[in-house]
Amino acid sequence: MAGRAEGGVFGRAAALLFAALSALLPLPAFAQSKPDVERQFQRWIADDLGPAAKKAGISDRTLKAAFQGVTLNWSLPDLVPPGTKPPKQQDQSQAEFSSPGAYFSEKRLQGLAATGRGLAAAHAATLKKIETAYGVPGEIVVAIWGRESGFGKAKLPYSAVQVLSTKAFMSTRKEMFREELIAALTMIERGDVDAATMKGSWAGALGQPQFMPSSYLKYAVDFDRDGHPDIWNSVPDSLASIAHYLQKEGWQRGRDWGFEVSIPSQLTCAQEGPDLAKPISAWAAAGITRISGKAFPAADLKADGMMLVPAGRHGPEFIVTPNFYVLKQYNNSDLYALFIGNLADRIAYGAGPFQANWGDVGKMLRSDILAMQKALVSKGYDVGNVDGLPGYKTRRSLGDWQAKNGLAPTCFPDPSLKGKIR
Repeated sequence: MAGRAEGGVFGRAAALLFAALSALLPLPAFAQSKPDVERQFQRWIADDLGPAAKKAGISDRTLKAAFQGVTLNWSLPDLVPPGTKPPKQQDQSQAEFSSPGAYFSEKRLQGLAATGRGLAAAHAATLKKIETAYGVPGEIVVAIWGRESGFGKAKLPYSAVQVLSTKAFMSTRKEMFREELIAALTMIERGDVDAATMKGSWAGALGQPQFMPSSYLKYAVDFDRDGHPDIWNSVPDSLASIAHYLQKEGWQRGRDWGFEVSIPSQLTCAQEGPDLAKPISAWAAAGITRISGKAFPAADLKADGMMLVPAGRHGPEFIVTPNFYVLKQYNNSDLYALFIGNLADRIAYGAGPFQANWGDVGKMLRSDILAMQKALVSKGYDVGNVDGLPGYKTRRSLGDWQAKNGLAPTCFPDPSLKGKIR
């Protein structure tokens, strides 16, 4: 989902399962009845959303047409109906971080790559024009297309207006969805799409690129020149819009996304992150080599690269370029950006899986990692967000702490460290 964490129609099966199960559950006993909440929703549209939309330039005719027959979608996740409170944070396991290897299903990657190679060949002329215009290689665009919507084949059954208005009225992130709803109404007002055609995911992401409405307004382009950007039905518009998004977020023309490498054991893993960039020649001089045995491209040697160890010493290691962090603007996840990079390499060069294995790092509860973060902060370390998620600042702070306490730095929380950091 462009601009939001963890997008992609196929990456959201767990949330959809939650939504399906939650739809079977009654509201808590202290909540208002559904009919009462539906009436409040209609009043909210008329008295709250309506004036705000008009202030943003939305006409009465557009509002009436957009909300004709719209009711709340009670099956969506993260809803907080009037009369209820948001659920308290639960101790939980974060599969993406505790078992990173599970994110890289070889069967799925092989399937996407095979389809992607065929589509890259079929749309080669369009992709060449897109790369000329925006500087983004065709294989990167096709990889995102495949990851987000199965190359446009994924079903998008949800009314975007219903999803966005439901979440703007009663969800854990009402303000964000309110802004996206106004953006969606702006699209309708401009004549880009009508409410009936505006289909999306359960989170309100639209079309083949899975853009949120605000991203559509910023980045969607009419590449086939039929008069309006169409990210539902036009492949050229969808692909070019993805490339335009990446270009505007800072994609550097002519550079790769990154390289799988081998980091010598004597070189600490606690050097990762975009704020510790060095020329790639400096990383090479320190003994870091590409795991493929190839030299780093000559054009990259003077340019910045960053160490990335998403599973610490327990998995593949990388030197990435600034383009890696542009991919994270599309979806704020290290593993998502690595998935796109690997899939793109498979499409363009017939590459295979990362050569190093993803180790078993255990199933750490988010609360356990949170306790480690709090302990590190108390000792003066910068772990980034204290949220139970081991981002690069947490990983490198952990590595620094390990080195200072006579332990071999692994730069990743694991059960053996529980209780040691106090």
